[in-house]
Parts: sequence; C-alpha cells; structure tokens
Amino acid sequence: MSQPTHTRIRMFNTKDTYPNQSLDNDLCQAVRAGNTVYVRGQIGTDFDGTLVGLGDPRAQAEQAMKNVKQLLEEAGSDLSHVVKTTTYLTDVRFREPVYREVGKWLKGVFPISTGLTVVALGQPEWLMEIDVIAVIPDGWTPPNA
Repeated sequence: MSQPTHTRIRMFNTKDTYPNQSLDNDLCQAVRAGNTVYVRGQIGTDFDGTLVGLGDPRAQAEQAMKNVKQLLEEAGSDLSHVVKTTTYLTDVRFREPVYREVGKWLKGVFPISTGLTVVALGQPEWLMEIDVIAVIPDGWTPPNA
C-alpha cells in the first residue's frame, strides 16, 4: 500500500458542527500536502464551537486568526509561511476592522490576498471568514520541535 500524500488535521463531520442543518459531510480543518498547508475557512468560533464576538467583526477576525495560527502549528508550520489569504465579509463596512486585525497577525509576512463581500456565510451570526494557504520551506523545523 502506498504512503498517504497528505495529512488531515482536526477531522469532523458537519452533522456535529452544524446541528441546525441537515448535513453529513466528512471534512477537516486543515490539510498538509507535502510542504503545502491548506487551512479551511476560519470564523469567529473557537474549536469548542463557541462564537467569540457576536456582532463584532474585529473580534471574530481575532478568533479566526487564533484558529489559523493553531492549525498551522498543528500542521508543522507557522504564520510566517502564509502565502495566500482569502477573506470573506458579509458587509463591506467590516473591511477595515477585519483587515486591521488580520494585518496584526501577518505583519512582515507579505502574502497575496483576495477579499470578497458575500451575501452570507454558513451561519447568520458569522460576519467574516478567512482561509489561508501556507508553504513550509524545505528543511524548516518548528522552533519547539
């Protein structure tokens, strides 16, 4: 049998994470494929399912970036390896508070970035969502390894 080409991080099923919707999809929070890490869209909900920052796009962005940082670390990476972000906002007026918060976490990283304003996200209380792609340099080892 061949070796897996990727590692799935924090697998879950949508029937558990979206109990108010009739879904049954097997997903994960991040995938490491070789030296590339793909992080699922993160919102203002912690990994216990608690929404942080109801009505506050900046607070939701802060929690989303805490999640991104943790997932990258679990994948053997860190924020300095982020090469691409995609940010989704439910209102264009959220752009400044969300981008200011994300910018604090990615200061000095210089990723490419796409920003979109959308009609809605997966739950009505979610005001923003961000997904990232990171590439781990060859030979890099985590500082605490």
